[in-house]
Amino acid sequence: MQLSDKQLFEELKAGKYRPVYLLTGEENYYIDITSDYFENHIISEESRDFDRTILYGRDVDMSTVISYAKQFPMMSPIKLVLVKEAQDIPLKEWDLLAAYLQHPMPQTLLVFCYRHKKLDKRSKAYKAINDNGCICERAKLYDDQVPVWIGTFVNEHGHTITQKGSVLIAEYLGNDLGKIANELSKVFLSLAPGDVINDDIIEQNIGISKEYNVFELQSAIGRRDVVRCNRIVNHFAANPKENPIQMVLPTLYNYFIKIMVYHQLEDKKQAASALKVNPYFVKDYATAAGNYSLGKLASCIGYLYEADLRSKGIRNSGTVTDGELLKELVFKVIH
Repeated sequence: MQLSDKQLFEELKAGKYRPVYLLTGEENYYIDITSDYFENHIISEESRDFDRTILYGRDVDMSTVISYAKQFPMMSPIKLVLVKEAQDIPLKEWDLLAAYLQHPMPQTLLVFCYRHKKLDKRSKAYKAINDNGCICERAKLYDDQVPVWIGTFVNEHGHTITQKGSVLIAEYLGNDLGKIANELSKVFLSLAPGDVINDDIIEQNIGISKEYNVFELQSAIGRRDVVRCNRIVNHFAANPKENPIQMVLPTLYNYFIKIMVYHQLEDKKQAASALKVNPYFVKDYATAAGNYSLGKLASCIGYLYEADLRSKGIRNSGTVTDGELLKELVFKVIH
């Protein structure tokens, strides 16, 4: 059976257990938090030495896993066998699991954490897990989905975050949900219940400048605000480690592509959906579209391509710094 992480946690907290669980997908964050719950909340602390077994795929074969699964619990009503890095168990051995699941040990919870790749859905093992237990599979979030996830995560912890704050964090931390959750958890420690996470709090606790960041740069570019653009790129040039050109260029590329898409929309009311952005930011793309023609945007993408090559040492003698490349790029874009 396929379950979302929310459905799975509801079952576990209600004491409803299944013989086998497969935690899989490209998003490691959900595998981690679910694995941690199994490890720390299913078996009582006083019984863990006897009725909780943690194995690693690189160290065991499937027959060993099954032998542990067949053991009776000693001090708890149930026994937990948690297999981390289960993808390291050779695929040919997984048929043994299918055979075990024909008559699984009713007192055992067998949990597999299968990372980075997927268990073949055509295999006997996958079908047996689906028929007898639970499969939780989560794909990696697309970049445009991350700000919404951040808002939900913050709400679940009793706080709110500004729309700009969500986008700012997503732009700087990417779609690594584990990293984002870790940074936000640090922020929560300094907040009172119900506090709103704004630009100031993000700057103080995560270190992302509210004045000088790639989000502010693209906004200034969209308005063709020459003075603001110069201030930001000068700051970037003076602080290259905080604002590496390798992070700035892809963000600007995506920005220009979205402006091009906005230009060609017949129904501008559908812009938020088409651009995959929060409706709050549509006005910024409308402003940028008014300042940049499709032809100019095509040229801007060409400037980005050239800057990317030069930042990698191609067509660059090595005397031009990344900061100077960025200044030259922004000058060409806004003039």
